[in-house]
Amino acid sequence: MDPRKVSELKGFVQLCESNPGILHLPEMGFFRIWMEDMGATIPPLPKTHGSCQGGCPCDPPPTTSSPPEPEPAATTGSEESDIEIDDEGVIEPDTDEPQEMGIEDAEVTEEMMDQANERKMEAINALGEGDLQKALDLFTEAVKLNPCSAMLYAKRASVFIKMQKPNAAIRDCDRAISINPDSAQPYKWRGKAHRLLGHWEDAAKDLATACKLDYDEDASAMLKEVQPKANKILEHRRKYERKREEKEIKERQERIKKAREEHARAQREEEARQPGGGYFPAGAAGFPTGGPPGMPGFSEFLKDPELLNAMKDPEVMAAFQDVAQNPSNIANYQSNPKIMALITKLGAKFGAPPQP
Repeated sequence: MDPRKVSELKGFVQLCESNPGILHLPEMGFFRIWMEDMGATIPPLPKTHGSCQGGCPCDPPPTTSSPPEPEPAATTGSEESDIEIDDEGVIEPDTDEPQEMGIEDAEVTEEMMDQANERKMEAINALGEGDLQKALDLFTEAVKLNPCSAMLYAKRASVFIKMQKPNAAIRDCDRAISINPDSAQPYKWRGKAHRLLGHWEDAAKDLATACKLDYDEDASAMLKEVQPKANKILEHRRKYERKREEKEIKERQERIKKAREEHARAQREEEARQPGGGYFPAGAAGFPTGGPPGMPGFSEFLKDPELLNAMKDPEVMAAFQDVAQNPSNIANYQSNPKIMALITKLGAKFGAPPQP
């Protein structure tokens, strides 16, 4: 397998272990379903209080503190189209060509590491002088010399943030996290990048992770800004999903109701056909002349409740079919008053002579 993918998977698992609440995010629904199908038990939302210094709001989003949001449109528009969120500070995404990332599996010598550290120090000095482009170029040289350093990618990401290039910063942070998922800095800068793009839920998740790994006042302050917006979107999505599920349940109930009505109608039609399903040949003693439904007198037969109920009796129906196949078998039922009563009534109904 691709070592990078394995490293990313390992980082995701460690993130879930440190913050099980991630598994309860709406976008993780497919993963929860898969885990449950595999027999896993999803831990409940953790209740943490005071786990971060300075009151970092890493607790699960409140469910009752905010007023109810308007119900979303069920059929048109985006599920978030009717949410009013303050987008102050959100910028247009950068569309530059992806930056140089260095050769991922390059063999790094001690000399190359020393040179990378020298470029890093020069870049930090350039930042102090306010020369962002020079700092960016020097960090890029350092990354190319030592592409296995998560810290160098995080440092360059911080420069991209200052240059208002959040997408470039996200690319660097993704690489840094794949190298070292336990480092707080890449999550911090990626959270800031998502905040610049207005990705409130992603920003809140990354900033909360950064605070858990290594508390940072700057990350905590930004988390307090973006968390209410992320909560608002999350609550709106839950209402939308709940309304969609209620609609699906109602439609499923309607389908079941229609299917049952159709089944009952078919059953009634079948029961109405059963009395005429075994006509006796012409001249069968005491029975009407054979023929299809619609013959003279047959409508009266279908209107007679006593005859219809009698024909629902399995014993009567068996006798009826037996004699239909062989009229001489009627002699077998001479001692059965239930069968003979039906024969007599049928004969009277259709004008046949009474049986002896």
